[in-house]
Amino acid sequence: MTISELAARLVDIPSVSGNEREIADFVEARLRANPALDVTRDGDAVVARTHLGAASRVILAGHLDTVPIAGNVPSSFFDSDESHPHLFGRGSVDMKSGCAVFLALAEELTHPRLDVTWVFYDHEEVAAELSGLGRLAADHPEWLTGDLAVLGEPTNARIEGGCNGTMRLNLTATGQAAHSARPWMGTNAVHALAEPLRRLAGWEPQVHRVGGLDFTESLLAVGISGGGARNSVPDEATLIVNFRFAPDRSEAAAEAYVRDLFADLPLAIEVTDSAAAAAPGMDHPEFARLAGLLSERGAGDPVAKLGWTDVARFSALGVPSINCGPGDPLLAHRADEACPVEQMDAMHEIFTQWLQASEKMAS
Repeated sequence: MTISELAARLVDIPSVSGNEREIADFVEARLRANPALDVTRDGDAVVARTHLGAASRVILAGHLDTVPIAGNVPSSFFDSDESHPHLFGRGSVDMKSGCAVFLALAEELTHPRLDVTWVFYDHEEVAAELSGLGRLAADHPEWLTGDLAVLGEPTNARIEGGCNGTMRLNLTATGQAAHSARPWMGTNAVHALAEPLRRLAGWEPQVHRVGGLDFTESLLAVGISGGGARNSVPDEATLIVNFRFAPDRSEAAAEAYVRDLFADLPLAIEVTDSAAAAAPGMDHPEFARLAGLLSERGAGDPVAKLGWTDVARFSALGVPSINCGPGDPLLAHRADEACPVEQMDAMHEIFTQWLQASEKMAS
């Protein structure tokens, strides 16, 4: 079975978040067929490990769940220009093609020069507290012990190091209700949001260089609410703000930055959701080796991951982590999601070259 055929098989097993049992069963069965692997399972998260006594251990991780299906299962293949076949289907990009690469490696590596842990987990596409990887980190941290980790998120088959943190905050203004025919008798809370909106509109993206990569921060309004009766001055209004912050800021520092930006305004500020950033860890020699192999195949230099991914969970465990997988991340979650077969094959070949010991070393 080719890598793309294995990816298609994974796509054809519907696994919307909360419905991962069938695909976890499929992955577990294939992993257990390799007697060299120690396979364990928690719920619908499956972990397989080698125990070779190697000097280092790398973790290869990928989530099995997808966002809801939108008429894009079962899978199919098509040629974009008669020479570049793509696998179409829900999860083909995010991230069953990456899982197929990792699953094939688990089945095929005969003499890995590093110890390897494979992690296939559930509930990535939903609320953070449901994350299968988070559950493993809390309940079985020893399963995630390693020296470095690669998350198979779609990156167009190049390295995207670390990730920005993300924080959502409510900025709430209060006023005094009054009849809209006599607005001077009240204080309009919606109007009080004009100044924080002006500041956000004028905020310029900031670039922070961390671990040799450029992380671009963003700060913007993503929602607004206020008012009720159409003949009343609104006495409360809330602005929802999202801050994507670089790895050189802690969550506490990110919150302090936003609070300082609006400190002179009469606003109540509440953090409603927060996730830490992850440094890229590109100074690890194994990442440098992988980056060199990718560069030889024309993948381009490593760049920073601007969105938040589960590399942050590995970073919190002290494991430097990168994102690297087939597929265009801009197609993730779209109804026309499709992954180039060429990228799957290239990733499989490069990771095999990276992890497999030479015959001389193996003997």
